[in-house]
Amino acid sequence: MKLKELIQTLETLAPPELAEAWDNTGLLIEPLHAREIKKILLTIDLTEDVAREAVRLNADFIVAYHPLFFGKFQALEKSNPRARTAMRLIEKGIGVYSPHTALDAAPGGVNDWLAGLFDGEARAEGLARVVKLKKAVSFPMFGKIVRQALNPPTIQIAPAGKTIKTVALCAGSGIEALRGIKADCYLTGEMKHHDVLAAIQNGTGVVLCGHTETERGYLPILGKNLRRAFGPDVQILTSKTDRAPLKAI
Repeated sequence: MKLKELIQTLETLAPPELAEAWDNTGLLIEPLHAREIKKILLTIDLTEDVAREAVRLNADFIVAYHPLFFGKFQALEKSNPRARTAMRLIEKGIGVYSPHTALDAAPGGVNDWLAGLFDGEARAEGLARVVKLKKAVSFPMFGKIVRQALNPPTIQIAPAGKTIKTVALCAGSGIEALRGIKADCYLTGEMKHHDVLAAIQNGTGVVLCGHTETERGYLPILGKNLRRAFGPDVQILTSKTDRAPLKAI
């Protein structure tokens, strides 16, 4: 497969125009020399370990959900882990693409998958999804439902009211997508302290279950979609060194 074909397929699954303005999606590392893409490695976070794994596996390309580069990046210095990661991949001619919030917002993407884990009707509100549960449940019961659906190491809840009938959700750190949506509960990976306070003071409870824990379950679905699109001539692998950085103790 040529790079152009790969990008066209990825943009079909995660249209670039759906990405948030602050995000850094798309082709982040373009190989200097054209190469046939026969092996693709999928990951949530593109760490040095994942880059080493890609080299060890002779991968031609990496699809990293989270962008390698955020904010200003003014120098490639080997003292900087992100720079070392980039330099290692550039040296080996391995390309990198990140779909991030474009994939979150896309039909059938991360937030649709997350909404589909719960028994209820869902509608899109921008990047977020609002789920109307079939029956109201208590906050502790909803916490159990979330644990069964995502199996996160920890769940934090901040109740507001006694029951939950509507849930506004967004994967990752989703408060900007959720802000202003009226619901009984916000479900996302992480929120700042004062955003949690503001939500419950406005009558919306909060359930937090870890940033990447709201995203990682989608990776097998992305792999399945890519295998279907690319056919047997392109091997799709999922990183074994990529893992959530935080552990519960």
